[in-house]
Amino acid sequence: MTEKSTIRVLLVDDQHLVRHGLRFIINAQQDMEVVGEAGSGHEAVRLAAELNPHVVFMDVQMEDGDGLEATQALLDLQPECKVVILTTFDQEDYVYQGIRAGAVGYLLKDAAPEELIDAVRAAYRGEAIYRTAVAAKVIGIAVRSPGTSAQDEKKAKEAVNSTFRQETRELVSLADAFTGRELEVLQQMAYGLRNEEIARKLFIGESTVKTHVHRILQKIQVEDRTQAVVFAIRNGYVK
Repeated sequence: MTEKSTIRVLLVDDQHLVRHGLRFIINAQQDMEVVGEAGSGHEAVRLAAELNPHVVFMDVQMEDGDGLEATQALLDLQPECKVVILTTFDQEDYVYQGIRAGAVGYLLKDAAPEELIDAVRAAYRGEAIYRTAVAAKVIGIAVRSPGTSAQDEKKAKEAVNSTFRQETRELVSLADAFTGRELEVLQQMAYGLRNEEIARKLFIGESTVKTHVHRILQKIQVEDRTQAVVFAIRNGYVK
């Protein structure tokens, strides 16, 4: 196995037992390895700069620093990293803050080992992994899916106002250049559909979907579809 094919994982949790269990599960896989462990958010930011991990499992609440704040600080320095929040708290506010901070996933610590392994691989590919019941509800509200009730719409607006106040005008103006079809494709991306599924849903060719996805990424100046979905959720550019 070459270094290039190995997914480098950093574990961030203030409980040694949790880190030990995760390390055992991850190091048992042929395509990934734990390259470092941190017991605090501050240590995580420092180690990420030194070790250059591909994927970071980040706890939310630690004795020395907040995991969500550490996520944002880490990604400011290492934007190519993929952070997955791993916590015992299945709370809406944490999910929103995780999206805002740039995390690509949100999992609970009681997830099955195979779910954790799948999350590492999915994050490495740049896919979003929000699989808890609350996370699904939050994202559903955030993207304002068809059929959302007035009460949920009001709740979504309140949540967005309280957590996404730092939206940049520059990115919003860039999104104004989207065509109608590009907005449709972006919406389906936010729902988690792959290119072939989007093609069937919109009755267009898969190659056409790929072209639209490429243009969307160019217009909002991001590198992958996960970042595009986070942008869509933050700025309300999906129905």
